[in-house]
Amino acid sequence: MAPSTPRVVVKVDLKKKPWEQDEPLHNRWHPEIQPVAEVKAGEFFRVEMVDWTGGAIKDDDSAEDIKNLDLSTVHYLSGPIKVVDEEGVAAKPGDLLAVEICNLGPLPGDEWGFTASFDRENGGGFLTDHFPCATKAIWYFEGIYAYSPQIPGVRFPGLTHPGIIGTAPSKELLRIWNERERQLEESGLSTVTLCEVVHQRPLANLPIAKGCLLGKMEEGTPEWERIAKEAARTIPGRENGGNCDIKNLSRGSKIYLPVFVEGANLSTGDMHFSQGDGEISFCGAIEMSGFLELKCEIIRNGMKEYLTPMGPTPLHVNPIFEIGPVEPRFSEWLVFEGISVDEAGRQHYLDATVAYKRAVLNAIDYLFKFGYSKEQVYLLLSCCPCEGRISGIVDSPNAVATLAIPTSIFDQDIRPKTRKVPAAGPRIVKKPDVMKCTYDGKLATTKNPSSSSFI
Repeated sequence: MAPSTPRVVVKVDLKKKPWEQDEPLHNRWHPEIQPVAEVKAGEFFRVEMVDWTGGAIKDDDSAEDIKNLDLSTVHYLSGPIKVVDEEGVAAKPGDLLAVEICNLGPLPGDEWGFTASFDRENGGGFLTDHFPCATKAIWYFEGIYAYSPQIPGVRFPGLTHPGIIGTAPSKELLRIWNERERQLEESGLSTVTLCEVVHQRPLANLPIAKGCLLGKMEEGTPEWERIAKEAARTIPGRENGGNCDIKNLSRGSKIYLPVFVEGANLSTGDMHFSQGDGEISFCGAIEMSGFLELKCEIIRNGMKEYLTPMGPTPLHVNPIFEIGPVEPRFSEWLVFEGISVDEAGRQHYLDATVAYKRAVLNAIDYLFKFGYSKEQVYLLLSCCPCEGRISGIVDSPNAVATLAIPTSIFDQDIRPKTRKVPAAGPRIVKKPDVMKCTYDGKLATTKNPSSSSFI
């Protein structure tokens, strides 16, 4: 007998706003957001998702929607989903929830996505001091492949995955999150030396009622007001999983999530057709609507058995991820190195973030020589299947980070080579560019002292 098709437990209508869906969506983490569905362990089920902005970004010729996006509203998640065992007993705090990704993809009829960079004063990003303007590129899907009219000469297979998948926090874990993130925000920039080099702000995204969507809860009620002031934003990854943005969590992957509340209350969203390691443009990856087909298993008392807390409480744990067998195959890569010396020539001590920033900047300036604008390369490295690595973290004073780019995604040979160069220099054919807004802010930008071609 053939296996049954997956039961659709969360369905979305892309013609409706996130708050108009039949199964209400949510964009915060809180233990009191009620489940919209229930599944049994071993059941094959399907979850559909809007893109992380809930349809705010359009397939058009302007980046104004990126520049003016209300970031208090994102990410929109499908769920929560209560998980019970075969006898109907809910997952308990202290269990592990094993979530297997059986299948996934874009929603039929919506086979497109976008990659973008935010305005420096509305979101920013990893290289916002070099690229302060909002930009956008649209990608279209041809089966497993993606291409963009704004970044021509590039085509690659996607490793599709959910950017966000996680369980609900307990009240105590939520308190821990809010307390430590508030301390970071209140301590200010001067206490975090990395702020001199990585200019993305704010330091943390604290609970805010503006833009809050809490599933079945009616906005404006005393209960809604209380929870909206407590509920954690979905921007970072945390102990519950959340926005981990692990690009290899595709078909066949399994995620072992700690359970903090009865039923686990699984939520997911932020579907990506493809992503580069680090999702460096922040509004990165190829963002899209999509679906997941899943199976869950409850491992009783799995947190205590398999997860060792790294912190002051038993709640300071992290998920385990098992990567699936289905990935694109690339055999040739061009690898760029970065060390922990910043653009001003200052030495940092074993700082992997500074090293990775240098590796990315090196790759951008290199590919600029092959006819791409630097904005095109910035967005491309956020969404193509490039591999980031911490190659050295012990050899004082320099951490070493690398960024490996598969050469076959380009329609030209991008390797260094000996060639005869005309007296006037190599002939660069100007390509179409990404959509780009003006930057109207007054923050200073970072320029490479050795390159007049940088911003």
